[in-house]
Amino acid sequence: MSRIGKKPVDLPSGVTASVSGQTIEVKGPKGVRSFKATDDVTLSVEDNIVTITPRGSSKRARQQWGMSRTMVANLITGVTDGFKKELEIQGVGYRAAMEGKNLKLNLGLSHDVVYEVPEGVTVAAPKPTEITIEGIDEQVVGQVAANIRAWRKPEPYKGKGIRYKGEFVFRKEGKKK
Repeated sequence: MSRIGKKPVDLPSGVTASVSGQTIEVKGPKGVRSFKATDDVTLSVEDNIVTITPRGSSKRARQQWGMSRTMVANLITGVTDGFKKELEIQGVGYRAAMEGKNLKLNLGLSHDVVYEVPEGVTVAAPKPTEITIEGIDEQVVGQVAANIRAWRKPEPYKGKGIRYKGEFVFRKEGKKK
């Protein structure tokens, strides 16, 4: 039995959900999101509560049960609160700035990195050493953060690079004479 799948998902006020076949569409103050579930689960909306039930007792049905419940909960969180990732830049001369819709990064390379921000995501650089990524789709927000971080991952000797806010970077001791 899926402990996650058993919990019903409550719809907060201002959020509506409609099911057509295996697709659930959630509308909220921040936008509209949809999710297509597999044929192994059944989706239903009654009295502002979304319930997901498996269509059998196979291992795949039980796996899809918990995953589908989590996806529906993420849809609801996205259209009400949204998702946010924060990045920190550490290193002498490393900085970020917004130029129109593009993010310009100075990361000690021979050229400036210009990152084009995809649709549905807002990127801001409130300080030259901070980047904030916000959107209603958790997967897209996380992928944008990972793509930006990939330009200069934190290195273990001095800790220079782009890291998630609050991320711990294991430090190594340098070479001794």
